[in-house]
Amino acid sequence: MNLSLFILSTILMSCNVIWIVFFTEMIQDQHWAQKIFYIHVPLAWVGFLSYFFVMVAGISYLLSYNLNTFQKDLKYDRIGHAAAEIGTLFTGLVLITGPIWATPIWGQPWVWEPRLITTLVLFLIYVGYFILRNIGIYRQRLALICAIVGIIAFFNIPIIFASVDFWAAEIQSHPKRVMSQQPSHVLAPFFFSLFAFTVLMVTMLYLRIKVLYLEDKEKNYV
Repeated sequence: MNLSLFILSTILMSCNVIWIVFFTEMIQDQHWAQKIFYIHVPLAWVGFLSYFFVMVAGISYLLSYNLNTFQKDLKYDRIGHAAAEIGTLFTGLVLITGPIWATPIWGQPWVWEPRLITTLVLFLIYVGYFILRNIGIYRQRLALICAIVGIIAFFNIPIIFASVDFWAAEIQSHPKRVMSQQPSHVLAPFFFSLFAFTVLMVTMLYLRIKVLYLEDKEKNYV
């Protein structure tokens, strides 16, 4: 399964890059920066999807009970840990690709507007999450704290998504959500890119969970 997922994600991402680079339409005012759209939005999707897994894993951990160890089941902590790493990686890439795409549109790479600020806040929350994971707290207590942080942090994502509606139009730089109005030659590569990045994320998550399992086994937590 490891090899199959790796091959599938490699093929899909290769096709995705070829489609975006060579076959998507070039917009006159944005030139190559516009093609970042087909990467930037899927990166945000898989980043937020990963954080959803962190939340679900956190809830599952809080509700779990391992009959062998008479403690909460650490497999859910491993899932949350792996998903948090992947989500933070992709969210970091969102914060890098966004300014590249924004520069020809806004005339500058960064504007302090609601969606950018809330996304940055989410990223910084998870920076703190990983600081917690590296300060030497007792394993079960660490898992408990990280589960709670992961659950609370997820509630920032609906705020990011709806930020274009929450705040006044004059302080917004992002447009309203109008993907349904895009022509088919934009939607087809866009949805393919979403699918390719989702498969990549699932592959990374599966492999990272296995690595974390081996680390816990070595430390006698399994």
